[in-house]
Amino acid sequence: MPSISQKGQAMPASPIRRLVPYAESAKKKGIKVYHLNIGQPDIETPEIARNAVKNADIKVLEYSRSEGSEQYRTKLAAYYAKQNIQISAQDIIITTGGSEALLFAMGTVADVGDEIIIPEPFYANYNGFATASGLKVVPVVSNLETGFALPPIEDFEKLITPKTRAILICNPGNPTGYLYSREELVKLKELVLKHDLFIIADEVYREFVYDGTKHYSIMEQDGLDQHAIMIDSVSKRYSMCGARIGCLVSKNKEVIATALKYAQARLSPPTYEQIAAEAALETTDAYFKEVNQEYTLRRNTLIEELQKIPGVKVPKPKGAFYCVVELPVADADDFARWLLEKFQDKGETVMVAPASGFYTNPELGKKQVRIAYVLKREDLIRSVEILGKALRQYNLN
Repeated sequence: MPSISQKGQAMPASPIRRLVPYAESAKKKGIKVYHLNIGQPDIETPEIARNAVKNADIKVLEYSRSEGSEQYRTKLAAYYAKQNIQISAQDIIITTGGSEALLFAMGTVADVGDEIIIPEPFYANYNGFATASGLKVVPVVSNLETGFALPPIEDFEKLITPKTRAILICNPGNPTGYLYSREELVKLKELVLKHDLFIIADEVYREFVYDGTKHYSIMEQDGLDQHAIMIDSVSKRYSMCGARIGCLVSKNKEVIATALKYAQARLSPPTYEQIAAEAALETTDAYFKEVNQEYTLRRNTLIEELQKIPGVKVPKPKGAFYCVVELPVADADDFARWLLEKFQDKGETVMVAPASGFYTNPELGKKQVRIAYVLKREDLIRSVEILGKALRQYNLN
């Protein structure tokens, strides 16, 4: 029998989705599953975006330009200008989701065997994208005690080798919800300039910041025009996860020209979704204000309820809609499976994402799970109630 490639065998399974068979099995038994495992917002997609697709009068669904519609990119540049990011349409490549933008970025800045430094825990698919690109992820550890703040710059510097090509951050963070300060970004700027590295910033959660805080983009930093690459997406901003429209942004002309070759190889991003994304740019500020208020309430509800459970530790996130929670268990992976296979309370259970998959060393996340607070508040309260009961029973076994 032909053998599977070593690269294929090395591809990590998603910690967010690998428990899906257990959840489906529980549902077939009639058990209701509260999904705290995945960042799928329940906020309604803006009507203006949905109507743009409904009303599109297209007789032939043609290829779009490889770099995406010029009209959309021009409007997107205007959106960024409002965020204090001064770029042009020529600095943007539209991609099939932020995922493709990350693949293009890695393929553009690094060769097989090169290294990319990422603060962990990090979005699990970074590992998958790096594996697909033949790169080595070098983690620099942040910890729950500091709320997953940026590790000391000295920790980064110790890891830099001749093979280091870039530092990748997610701001605000998935899975931690941590929001990097301006001071932290300045430290990273100084580091990448000192060592002549790229800095890739995944900023898909930029609108989701709380408590009067402000999101600072890597693209706002002076002196980084040749070093900064921003990744963005409409998925979370407009609750359009299924649209699969993202972008790669850089003022470095070589980066854009190289990434465009990858874009040409896959021909073009999807047309209807670009129409929806372009229309979504007309979404009013009132929409974001309402969404932000709702997520603030959900976050506060979740944290307050979790803090009632003995032995649970959870920092209060400042952004995105996730938090990493330390549970009073020896093995969170086993507990997450047990929740779906063997536990129910009044015909209901919960699904969480074990945090081991967000670390290169799974032991660091052995007792942790990621929770997404994308459910309405009453469902979050019920979910944590179930979680508390489950922990008591699990620890008696």
